[in-house]
Amino acid sequence: MEFKDYYKILGVAEDATADEIKKAYRKLARKYHPDVNKEAGAEEKFKGLHEAFAVLKDPARRAEYDQLKKLGAFEKGGSFHPPPGWRSTARYDTDDFSQGDAQQFSDFFASLFGRGNRAYQHRAPRMRGEDIHARLGITLEEAAHGGEKQVQFSVAEVDESGRVKRRNKVLNIKIPPAMGPGQFMRLRGQGSPGIGGGEPGDLFVEIELEAHPNFTVVGQDILITVPITPWEAALGATVTVPSLGSRLNVKIPKGATSGQKLRLTGKGLPGKISGDQIVVLMVAMPKIHSAEAEALYKKLAEAEGKFNPRSHLEG
Repeated sequence: MEFKDYYKILGVAEDATADEIKKAYRKLARKYHPDVNKEAGAEEKFKGLHEAFAVLKDPARRAEYDQLKKLGAFEKGGSFHPPPGWRSTARYDTDDFSQGDAQQFSDFFASLFGRGNRAYQHRAPRMRGEDIHARLGITLEEAAHGGEKQVQFSVAEVDESGRVKRRNKVLNIKIPPAMGPGQFMRLRGQGSPGIGGGEPGDLFVEIELEAHPNFTVVGQDILITVPITPWEAALGATVTVPSLGSRLNVKIPKGATSGQKLRLTGKGLPGKISGDQIVVLMVAMPKIHSAEAEALYKKLAEAEGKFNPRSHLEG
């Protein structure tokens, strides 16, 4: 069965107003009416215009047609079959057009809306609204402990003229604890409204983690680089480091070196198996030393003169 692009038949845009559709139909109908135009093909052209107008002038039929058009990329002359179980909720009554006209409508029209006879004038199943997918960035703290955020998205709605338009929507949602990147939250009934009284679609919110100023995420683990002083590295110390939502006291062992990692078990992202927080040590030197400090470094160099950290680089 050939798919018919009613907008192209009438020569109007898909967002055309009801007045624009009516104006285009009247202009073309006068041109191709069989009583006026005796050229070959004019009568078939007129029938096509009549059928297209029958659909696009009615908001309910137009909305259903637009929804079907959106379900698949149908090219002119391409094969079309209605989705399994499709039944229109937009009744076609012969009060709109004469019985003779109704019987001349195409099989494509009949497969969607019926031919105006009693067999097609029943209440059919309603059409469910479109599911919406949105992304939401959350902080590491929100991923760990939960929180409340706003998500912005757009839904498809049918206006009084039968045109499908997108409307921006803002929703406050609660983020449960232990949400990780790539996980989805399903909010039932928050998608696009249904057609013909059908139930609305759902909103699927995909969680993304925002960049953090201190932490890097590796799976369920979080890494943080912590600077320490040379004397803390040499003598050992206890330092305070940030964690997710708190601060922790971490013991630096004697003789610590840059790049050394300390693992804080269970302090990473929560989940079925919680991650760890990994503290990466970095020995930091003062940019300016006092004369007293330089004298102490000279004494240290004399006392540790046999230590050569580059010995492994010597042939």
